[in-house]
Amino acid sequence: MNEYEVMIVDINPCGGEQYAKKEILEVEAESPEAWVLANGRYPILSQEERANGDVVITTGNADGYIIRYTFSE
Repeated sequence: MNEYEVMIVDINPCGGEQYAKKEILEVEAESPEAWVLANGRYPILSQEERANGDVVITTGNADGYIIRYTFSE
């Protein structure tokens, strides 16, 4: 198990990112993808690794609701 700090940004289609709800959690998981699959509300739309090593996973649904998870070790 790895320990991660994850920033969760919950974006709704009406307010956009300007009014997004943000939350930071400390989690333990095999991988960021495994944690999102087990705990996320929506299917994974994209996944990328930033130059600094952070993993960003974006989930969402057809109605425009998006949740972006940024994992840092």
